[in-house]
Amino acid sequence: MSTLEIKDLHVSVDTEEGAKEILRGVTLTIASGETHAIMGPNGSGKSTLAYSIAGHPKYKVTSGTVTLDGEDVLAMSVDERARAGIFLAMQYPVEVPGVTVSNFLRTAKTAVDGQAPKLRTWVKDMKGAMANLRMDPAFAERNVNEGFSGGEKKRHEILQMELLQPKIAILDETDSGLDVDALRIVSEGVNRAKESTDVGVLLITHYTRILNYIRPDFVHVFVDGRIAEEGGPELAERLEDEGYDRFLTPA
Repeated sequence: MSTLEIKDLHVSVDTEEGAKEILRGVTLTIASGETHAIMGPNGSGKSTLAYSIAGHPKYKVTSGTVTLDGEDVLAMSVDERARAGIFLAMQYPVEVPGVTVSNFLRTAKTAVDGQAPKLRTWVKDMKGAMANLRMDPAFAERNVNEGFSGGEKKRHEILQMELLQPKIAILDETDSGLDVDALRIVSEGVNRAKESTDVGVLLITHYTRILNYIRPDFVHVFVDGRIAEEGGPELAERLEDEGYDRFLTPA
């Protein structure tokens, strides 16, 4: 069992007008096997939470704590956070020219585990995971995300999640830009990872459609850098019907 604990987290970013506070006191606990959905309007701080946990230098934690199994995550470098078991599937995955998918994945697995996986077992696992995600085997020899469609990039993110087997997976709008078939395939990959490793999932999304495939245990509504309401799957259904108007201050 692993637990990611976020307590009273405040985060700001530098702007031309000075520091701007984005997160205004977020408290959240995610345990192994749990799926937490973060929903909310644009600009509410959802992605800021994801990148702050992962260690993006743009986001400055001004107060609060983030711990993984009691260890201070904020004191770790980005690679130390990854090795500790934190995984981020990015909304806009970057291209890495000159590095093939197969080399990237094996290098990442070696860094996370501290030793290289046995080649024969690794190739079998990688091919099996790619087949489950309906990825052409030829993708293994293509450069990371170079020339990939939006759906292909998202499948590659979930391929990493399945193979790296993190303790906590943060999925930042993994459903954006996916057609119906790709959404189902990506969601199935997340569910497989949960079943095989009991990973805790923090799923950031605008829409409830992905929650038809990945059933959340908890739903948190983000508004203006804070959690405005919490509940179960029924809260997501209410948001689908009503939107976020009741949380927003009238103009």
